Amino acid sequence: MAEIEFYGADWCGDCRRSKSLLNTLGVEYDMFDVEQSKENADRAQAISGRTNIPVIKFADGVHLVEPSDAVLHAELKIRGLVA
Repeated sequence: MAEIEFYGADWCGDCRRSKSLLNTLGVEYDMFDVEQSKENADRAQAISGRTNIPVIKFADGVHLVEPSDAVLHAELKIRGLVA
């Protein structure tokens, strides 16, 4: 199980941007497609209290919704997932 749960969809521009950053930095994450599964969509909404995606949940329970690259990168650094 990865340190990060990523809830998103292929059509979502913010999701593609955040996934691209994670992939570029070599950060592992578990992808949960909210379009493919109502359970995934319900879980994302339960985490964030919103229907916006992506929802990025860290192992410590902290989550981000539609983060900018700068915010996501800062959170990765705080958790020691990137240098």
